[in-house]
Amino acid sequence: MEAAQEVKSKRPIPLSTNYAVAHAAKDLDVDVVAAYPITPQTTVVEKLSEFVANGELDAEFIHVESEHSALSATLAASLTGARAFTATASQGLALMHEMLHVASGLRAPIVMSVAMRALSAPISIWNDQADIFNARDAGWIIYFVHTAQEAYDTVIQAYRLAEDRGVMLPVMVGYDGYVMSHTTEPVVVEDRASVLKFAPKRPYPYRLDPDKPVTIGPIVPPEYYYELKYQQVKAMEGVPEKAEDVDREFQKAFGRGYGIMECYMCEGADALIVANASYAATLKSVLPDAWREGLKVGLLRLRLYRPFPAKHFVNYTSNVKSVLVIDRAISYGAPYQGPLANEIAGLKVREDLGFNLTSAVAGIGQRAMEPEDFLALARLAWEARTRKYPETIFYGVRE
Repeated sequence: MEAAQEVKSKRPIPLSTNYAVAHAAKDLDVDVVAAYPITPQTTVVEKLSEFVANGELDAEFIHVESEHSALSATLAASLTGARAFTATASQGLALMHEMLHVASGLRAPIVMSVAMRALSAPISIWNDQADIFNARDAGWIIYFVHTAQEAYDTVIQAYRLAEDRGVMLPVMVGYDGYVMSHTTEPVVVEDRASVLKFAPKRPYPYRLDPDKPVTIGPIVPPEYYYELKYQQVKAMEGVPEKAEDVDREFQKAFGRGYGIMECYMCEGADALIVANASYAATLKSVLPDAWREGLKVGLLRLRLYRPFPAKHFVNYTSNVKSVLVIDRAISYGAPYQGPLANEIAGLKVREDLGFNLTSAVAGIGQRAMEPEDFLALARLAWEARTRKYPETIFYGVRE
């Protein structure tokens, strides 16, 4: 309670989500930042370069020639025992794809923010979530956040989780490009001593050291490769429980907590909408209007995406009649062409869940979504209790 009271007395400062992420990296005293600019992530590393230049952060700031190099440098730094950070978006994350698998396979506790943005072609610099969903099977822990405060807090939590000796996996923290990255909100920032007390540096246990040479990332024959990949499987299986523990400890220390999945206005709801990031924030403001219309629709906000918190999902959806999933990415040719909806469909069958599932792809390339559009999706979710829609609704598209 003392920590919570202390937080309440702190004066928040105005920060965009990009700046909130940069402040978190500074307060975590990261040792290495590898930087390559790409819209709409650029101001994260710009702000970090300012912190390094003015002496607020004692870190090696590495200017690289591509995003592939940014993650390569971050990985190398992590393997020497440095606390390493980078940020990217869109084509940058796609260019990193090879190194995403290397980082997770080498169990490097890197943290990377992703200001989510559409993928080319055609070229779009606007928001959707194709980039991060394209990387969902790269072996990284993935969070989605829906406020600048949550972004700041989650980057701090991410290092505590990634550097846990039972985890040792890299983490992405995703938020919506422009909609969040360049929107200013009030954010409470903590002092470095408190942050480092919560997330003390825990170097890579088999780090590169000239005095104690080790081989990292060798060629592995079929007799061993499978087992090494299975170690990643087992580490990922333990993440949900550890992530909840980290979040509880964070709440004790700073008075703010989020869980790994949030159910908003779920009591008495017969239908749920699954959403993340800024769409979840908008739905929180819209759903009270839906209830006034008689639409008993709740929001299931996905915070931890990889690993998927299946037990939480089953608990929240076991008694509802309808689940509508909003996806801002397309899984071309899949039964449900919203990738998250397609994933939930498999879980629905495995757990014998009785709700009607509706996949709604929306907001591709940051197609405008107004409050009335979210109300329309709430109506669809409500109607889907007794009506089966096509596998995928491409909401707002012109045919």
